[in-house]
Amino acid sequence: MNAQLQPTGSAYFITKETERDERRTLAVLVDNEPGVLARVIGLFSGRGYNIDSLTVSETEHEKHLSRITIVTRGTPHVLTQIKHQLERIVPVHRVVDLSEVAEERGHDRAMERELALVKVRGKGEQRVEALRLADAFRAQVIDANTEHFIFEITGRVSKIEQFISIMTPLGLVEVCRTGAAAMNRGPEGM
Repeated sequence: MNAQLQPTGSAYFITKETERDERRTLAVLVDNEPGVLARVIGLFSGRGYNIDSLTVSETEHEKHLSRITIVTRGTPHVLTQIKHQLERIVPVHRVVDLSEVAEERGHDRAMERELALVKVRGKGEQRVEALRLADAFRAQVIDANTEHFIFEITGRVSKIEQFISIMTPLGLVEVCRTGAAAMNRGPEGM
C-alpha cells in the first residue's frame, strides 16, 4: 500500500486532499459538574483531534455554567464533525464557532487574548535589555530580585509568542500561559 494513503490513527486522515487546515476558536457552554471537561477532552483525544489551547471557567454562578474555549485546527469537514460531536455530549448547552461568527459579521477573527507569566534570569546589560523590551511590549514586572524578573503580559497569541522569542536569548527560564480567552465583537452574546 502507498505510504501516503496509510491511516495515521487520526481522524485527520479521513479528509479530502484539497481541503486545507483552518484554525478555529470554539466556545462551549456546559454544566459545571465533575467529569464534563474530561468528556470534552476525551472527544478530541479519542478521535485524534488536537487542541492548541484550552481554557475553562465558571461564568454563570447561579446557573452553574462554565465556558470552555477551545482553539483547534482541522479541515472544514473535521471541524464540522467536532462541532456536531460536541453538541451531542449531554451536559453541553451550546457550541459556538467564534471564528465562523466573526467571519459572518465581517471581522477577521474573534477578540482573543492570552495571559502569560514569563521568568527571565539576567544581570547587567541583559537585565537592562529585558526590562526595556518588556516596557515596549507593555509587560508588567510582577516579581523581581537581583537575579530575575517575572513579567506578566497580555495580548494576542502572536504578541505573546514574539515576546517569548525575544526573551529567549536574554535568559528565558520559564513560561506559563493561560490559553486563549475569546468572544465575538458586537452586542450579542454567545
